Amino acid sequence: MPVFERAGISLHYEEFGSGYPLLLFAPGGMRSAIDFWHRSPFDPTVEFAADFRVIAMDQRNAGASHGPISAADGWHTYTADHLALLDHLGIQRCHVMGGCIGSSYCLSIIKQAAGRVSAAVLQNPIGLTANNREAFREMFDGWAKDLKRERAELTDAAMTAFRETMYGGDFVFSVSRDFVRSCQTPLIVLAGDDIYHPAPISREIAELAPNLEFVPEWKTPEAATEAVKRVRAFLEKHQ
Repeated sequence: MPVFERAGISLHYEEFGSGYPLLLFAPGGMRSAIDFWHRSPFDPTVEFAADFRVIAMDQRNAGASHGPISAADGWHTYTADHLALLDHLGIQRCHVMGGCIGSSYCLSIIKQAAGRVSAAVLQNPIGLTANNREAFREMFDGWAKDLKRERAELTDAAMTAFRETMYGGDFVFSVSRDFVRSCQTPLIVLAGDDIYHPAPISREIAELAPNLEFVPEWKTPEAATEAVKRVRAFLEKHQ
């Protein structure tokens, strides 16, 4: 089991196939881990391994990855992990693909290091609407409750501060609308359609971003087959 360690953090990752690198950020909210890809409408570790060097990872404190938690943590904390993993693997430039929370990770790494990302796939992007803030807080709290059973050092105050840095903001939480409006990195959005992945957020990203393709349907078996073809062509075009 490949593990990358840095500053008290242990990140589990797996590689599939070969070719131009594609870094994956899995669905699952705060539990974002490789196994969620294997239960998705299509699995990029399978579908794209024939054409790309696919790198999947468990985020810190999800799956088999572990790391410290503090009140100062937030989206930037995860982005630092992602960039450190790319450095560890000797990858200077890659595609990124994120499902659910992974879409916001994609936008965060583009904001911090646009030169390292050639194109991004935003699948089921999360985002804030008028009635879903509490759903994100409850999702975070369930993850935090499980962690605190195992880690007595985690305080309620630190976890609440961390939660609000992650989900107290607006739009897709990790970046602003102004950033998406100015983002020159090629994007493709596979639209969401539920409380965590609101359809209006997917449409708004599509309206704002200057270099974007939009896939409204991708979750049924037939639509997933076509979406895989569309995403593969998009990634090949921009590598």
